[in-house]
Amino acid sequence: MSTYVYGITARSHPALPEGMAGVGEPARTVRVLTAGELAAVVSDSPEDLRPKRRDLLAHQNVLAEAGAAGCVLPMRFGSVAPDDDSVAQVLSERAEHYAERLRELEGKVEYNVKATHVEEAVLHLVMAENAEVRALAEANRRSGGGGYDDKIRLGEMVAAAVKAKETEDAGRVESLLAPDTAAVSVGPESTGWLLNVSFLVPRDSAERFLGTVEQVRKDHPHLDLRVNGPLPPYSFVEPGPAQPAGRAAGADAGAQ
Repeated sequence: MSTYVYGITARSHPALPEGMAGVGEPARTVRVLTAGELAAVVSDSPEDLRPKRRDLLAHQNVLAEAGAAGCVLPMRFGSVAPDDDSVAQVLSERAEHYAERLRELEGKVEYNVKATHVEEAVLHLVMAENAEVRALAEANRRSGGGGYDDKIRLGEMVAAAVKAKETEDAGRVESLLAPDTAAVSVGPESTGWLLNVSFLVPRDSAERFLGTVEQVRKDHPHLDLRVNGPLPPYSFVEPGPAQPAGRAAGADAGAQ
């Protein structure tokens, strides 16, 4: 029977609630495997595991309950090992690494911040800041809209200015938020976001970090900032003693 891995913690971690339910339907019972000074939070793995909402939430809930009692290195949804022995073997082989990561992540959580431009607001800002764009737009207006080439040129200039603003704003937001954090992990680029960054935040600094986010919102009304957290520190843990159960099942349980 394959073994589903939720996370890795210290052997001294407080016991999990009795009867904790994990992924699968019916839900598999969560248990703990130990190897030396480490432990893995696991369950049997369903054969047909897919990133369904119920299982994604079950994965998150196990990590949330286990993490409430102490540091847990979270595995991403779909982390499956061939069997219990395989998990224990990797815990033993990488004991020093996992112990170091547990020390480093103790008392810290992840906040993911994504940003987009408020379209109308950023266009007004681009026009206000760029005299050349403003002059061409005014010339087109005076000539009844401008010729075809003038419209194309204006569109290209505005698009280039907005793109430059995206790069500028991404750097500014990251630099403003980073001082209250212990580490930063830049997420994959995706259409629609000018910023996708995860911040590792000490729990006792979380209120200050969120206050900084609110201040950035107030100071930059042309930005739409979306914050997801606190989360287990998915972005700050290397792959663990398992492989995703297929490409579809490799979705991040903390996906934003």
